[in-house]
Amino acid sequence: MEIKLSEGELKLMDLLWESEPVSAKALSLTANQRYGWNKNTTYTVIKKLVDKCVIQRTEPNFICTALVDREKIRKAETQSLIKKLYNGSKSALFSSLLEDDDLSEDELDVLRKMIEKR
Repeated sequence: MEIKLSEGELKLMDLLWESEPVSAKALSLTANQRYGWNKNTTYTVIKKLVDKCVIQRTEPNFICTALVDREKIRKAETQSLIKKLYNGSKSALFSSLLEDDDLSEDELDVLRKMIEKR
């Protein structure tokens, strides 16, 4: 099953993963502090995530828990990005990263070590 999440849904999932299980009310307060979202926005995003079977809502107190772990979402989003922007080519993505002038020597070393491990 392919999971596609919007930017707002990803933001809410990050909040949930940080503190789950957590009430929708607490998520709403945190989303307001971090993103300026009102209660209705948060509850709308929660409903969308429940409909996508990404989070579970339980009573009492509308407690939310993730049904999908962060790493699974990261992998799915990364694959989607590679398909969308690099025509499915991981080497093209990697080349783009290497061309980035902002990479520090430490970051380059980490990438080298990752390649050597493979």
